[in-house]
Amino acid sequence: MKEATGELNMSVVVLVAIAGLAAFFYFTIWPMIRNNMNQNTNCSKAICNKCETNNCQEVDCHMPGQNTYFKCVWKG
Repeated sequence: MKEATGELNMSVVVLVAIAGLAAFFYFTIWPMIRNNMNQNTNCSKAICNKCETNNCQEVDCHMPGQNTYFKCVWKG
């Protein structure tokens, strides 16, 4: 009986640890991944200004039909 109680306690500890890691991923890591994917998608569809110098890293871009500008990595 004593060994079964110890195994049950260890199972609870493992389940709590897995739940903590899953919550950390869902609330911390996943929003960063989702925002990065959305930004890459927006930059792929955007109309960007030309790079005026040879060492551009970011340029101003906007979506067709919108006047809100955002920065995208220069791929030219």
